[in-house]
Amino acid sequence: QVQLAESGGGLVQTGGSLRLSCETSGRIFTYYTLGWFRQAPGKEREFVAARSWGGGSTYYADFAKGRFTASTDNAKNTVYLEMNSLKPEDTARYYCAAAEASFGSIVAASGARRYRYWGQGTQVTVSS
Repeated sequence: QVQLAESGGGLVQTGGSLRLSCETSGRIFTYYTLGWFRQAPGKEREFVAARSWGGGSTYYADFAKGRFTASTDNAKNTVYLEMNSLKPEDTARYYCAAAEASFGSIVAASGARRYRYWGQGTQVTVSS
């Protein structure tokens, strides 16, 4: 069983930065994938980024490329999402998720149904 707890959300102005953290507990194997998703009010949950717990490929949604960076700190059992140049359209609740698999493509990594474990989310609000 894996538990995930996000933190680091908040209110930020356009162009600002935030670093989200996802503290994990339970047994996570190196082949697991840790992903970030977000959901804005009235919209479907969408993929943001994903990274293998053991390192290797990192996948990003197009809107995240060049602005967001996903990383892991295995010693701290924590996953991070560094977000820069934030825009009002980035406003959403951000979720950390864990999949019991490794993925060889962004198509696979971006499928929310492939993730078994989910955190409660942390709210990010970007003011214009």
